[in-house]
Amino acid sequence: MGTITGLLQDIQMTQENLSKILTDEAEFCVVDVETTGMSAVNCRIIEIGIVRVRKLKITETYRSFINPGTEVPYFISQLTGISNSDVRVAPFFDEISDIIEEFIGNDIIVGHNVQFDNSFLKKAFESCGKNKNENTTLCTCKLARKIYPELPSKSLGKVVKHLKIRHENVHRALGDATVTAKILIKMIKELKAKHNIQTLPELLNYQYFQVTKASDSKILKKKLIGDLAKLPDHPGVYLFKDAKDKVIYVGKAKSLKNRVKNYFSPTAPSKCKKIITQAARLGFELTNSELTALIAESELIKIHNPKFNIQLKKFGSNYFIKVLRDKPFGSTEVARKFDFDGNDYFGPYTNIDTVIRLQKVIEKTFRLRECKEKEFAQHKGCYLAHIERCLAPCVSESVSDEYNHELLSVYEFLSGKSQSAVNRLIERMKDYSSQHRYEEATEVRDIINVVLGQIHKTSILAEPVNSSNVLIEVKTTGVKDFILMVSGKIHIKDYIIKEMDYFDVAIEDYFGGVVSIQEEVNKKDLEKIKITLNWLIRHRSSVRVFYLKEFSSQQELYRHISYGNSKKTRKPALISDIHNLIEE
Repeated sequence: MGTITGLLQDIQMTQENLSKILTDEAEFCVVDVETTGMSAVNCRIIEIGIVRVRKLKITETYRSFINPGTEVPYFISQLTGISNSDVRVAPFFDEISDIIEEFIGNDIIVGHNVQFDNSFLKKAFESCGKNKNENTTLCTCKLARKIYPELPSKSLGKVVKHLKIRHENVHRALGDATVTAKILIKMIKELKAKHNIQTLPELLNYQYFQVTKASDSKILKKKLIGDLAKLPDHPGVYLFKDAKDKVIYVGKAKSLKNRVKNYFSPTAPSKCKKIITQAARLGFELTNSELTALIAESELIKIHNPKFNIQLKKFGSNYFIKVLRDKPFGSTEVARKFDFDGNDYFGPYTNIDTVIRLQKVIEKTFRLRECKEKEFAQHKGCYLAHIERCLAPCVSESVSDEYNHELLSVYEFLSGKSQSAVNRLIERMKDYSSQHRYEEATEVRDIINVVLGQIHKTSILAEPVNSSNVLIEVKTTGVKDFILMVSGKIHIKDYIIKEMDYFDVAIEDYFGGVVSIQEEVNKKDLEKIKITLNWLIRHRSSVRVFYLKEFSSQQELYRHISYGNSKKTRKPALISDIHNLIEE
């Protein structure tokens, strides 16, 4: 064992590795620790006992007192019989950490309430500067809840009594570890005989299944356990299916393994328990990021219409600057949602105060009208026209060209370019000062400070959401996702729903100047954009945005993406990195 420990630490026990190991051929390390208290953060180990189980036999043991560097509490001494004199001359954990690490190696760590023992073990390794790899764990207490639901208590003492196992040296590390090892051996044999649990993944996942009555433990679906064992620690979507192979629930996850495991927890919500009761099989599809898993989940729910999915999505509280273009002489206003209604929407912004301040900056910097349609129709000049804060198109339409230029300046400002706005505000401030209108000059100065605070750059995109033509690079795992937004539609590179994979066609059409023959933008597209924006704004540091208009060809775009990933070269200015969009 000791001669290959270094190699074992470089090999992770993946589900693929585990699936090849039978339970009666497997190797476990049963660990028990006696401590100065209940918290691994504040308390210390005073004794450790480890028992190796190989091929359902106890083959090796290890035990040692450990000097905690503090006094052993009186009640601990009374419970365990371990005194200060026992640990005073004992080694500190860092003195025997190499021995313990080598003994355990890459074995599965077992304990009766293994989370307790493992938390102390992990903390002890950290305290001596060792960042030990996470071993797979198995809890005999959790197994007891599934195998012996009729027992009123699943404590070590009660399970030992139920199984008629002799328990020597109670509340001592090696004594408790030894009896736990004997319990484990009996459980493995019983699970194989009664439930046909033969492989490690089946055993490890069985501990998470919800069982409430003795009769329930006999009807756990073996195929469902096997499907659960195959789930990787990777983003994707999962599909629960009934006995007729009909999809009854679709979900998404950053980690399929960790998310779906929760469905089988004793503390799982009632909805999860209902799904498990009716599920016969479990399928999954991998994605490169949580974002594409979210989008795929939405699409698959519409395709399968699962009975446990409620087709109602709540999106985050995001806000937009709406540029009214459906009427002559457009203006801006704050909007709580966006739509494909002929208007342009800049955003999203997560903070309502930010977007309100931004709207005020626009009103006080650019000479757009602020009146309602009813007031505009009266064709009378107002106070804003009098103080030259509005071009007054309600009085004379001859200002149409000048007004459109002003509107273009607003678009430029909302796209992240502030110099023009700052220049005009500085000139206005100087004019007010020369006229001794100091209060108004101070107000303009405050607006300049807001603009210089980069408030206009807090949006995720520098183009209107409804008409953005961008390629978004997402990197949250080892593999990148590429999301294309073109003319209100979302396309995903190598999308898992193959019949909806138009990414390559869409990007070729854009640079080829080809008019898309796909369907017009619809509610599905709107929902996909909402999902995308809501995720992007919460994961800015994982995203880069490339504006298609800044590239002459598809090849140039791809070259810049590759160039931007190089650690030896500076990112080109044409690439709009999200890090430059979040300064506030």
